[in-house]
Amino acid sequence: MPEESDELRTATESDDEGGPVKSFLEHLEDLRWVLIKSLASLGVAFIVCLVAVPTVMKVLTFPLSRARLTYPAQTQVVTFLFGTNRLGVFPMPAGQRPIPGFETNQFVTLHVQPINVGTNLILGLRADSDATEAQKLAIPLVSFGPANAFIVAVQVAIYAGGLIASPFILFFIASFVFPALKMKERKYIYRGLFYGIGLFLSGVAFCYFALMPIALVASFRYTGWMGIGVPQWRAEEYISFVCKFMLGMGLGFEMPVILLVLVKIGILNYSMLSKARRYVIILNFLLGAILTTPEILTQVLMAFPLQVLYEITIWIAWYWERREKRREAAEQPQGVLGAT
Repeated sequence: MPEESDELRTATESDDEGGPVKSFLEHLEDLRWVLIKSLASLGVAFIVCLVAVPTVMKVLTFPLSRARLTYPAQTQVVTFLFGTNRLGVFPMPAGQRPIPGFETNQFVTLHVQPINVGTNLILGLRADSDATEAQKLAIPLVSFGPANAFIVAVQVAIYAGGLIASPFILFFIASFVFPALKMKERKYIYRGLFYGIGLFLSGVAFCYFALMPIALVASFRYTGWMGIGVPQWRAEEYISFVCKFMLGMGLGFEMPVILLVLVKIGILNYSMLSKARRYVIILNFLLGAILTTPEILTQVLMAFPLQVLYEITIWIAWYWERREKRREAAEQPQGVLGAT
């Protein structure tokens, strides 16, 4: 009978703790295979993205094509086009007479096109009031040096390959770590991963569609305010900026899930999160300064949603603690009656 009790207790503890107990060398062997499989998945994703660099570049330059410039209402803006090529955008100086026939139009597009006059071919102008070209942030991405194009392609493949391979790498790491966790801890981490992936994708999408065009326009305006022209941007710097910005925003959106999992496990509580608020504000602005452009607008646009998510995390932790106290208070009288 004692032997059966010992076996039952051992089985119960094993179920609570997770998988079987392994030696140190066995853990090292498992870790070696995790690294091998992670590097293999990263290598395959890197090669695929290296082949598909033109497609990945279209994805990365999409926020640049969506960025829109604004001009003072009193300023008439003239755009010169030659076919599909934009020759330039010229805001008219204050006090200068507007283009005849377009006195009430803020935007005027002049199309330069060849015209046959007898036997002569001359260049003429055709005007319309389309504002599309004037509002585009059409800054070309350039590559300097004969080997620079390959460096840019490798950089694109590294960022995109890391993004594609990250779910597989997380799965391999989880298969190594989860056997050492208790069933309660596994349950909370599984839920955290589910919500964390959703929040990460939400942060990337929010940055990609909403923040990135604003940040690019702000960078252009800030450079112009300094009196420096912006005829073009280096391709590798643009790619690095876009990828780091989206990655930072995605990781920032995951922070509530990480904190709430730690609250459920018992490492953090409402009081600790509330006291850390001032430090989190500084941390959010620090992330904005590192991952975005130097001007303050983009930093605020990144720090504000992160701080809102942190405040929501604090209130959820407060609600959980309050619900737990109510449950304990409701169970306490029953225990007292049972004892009497």
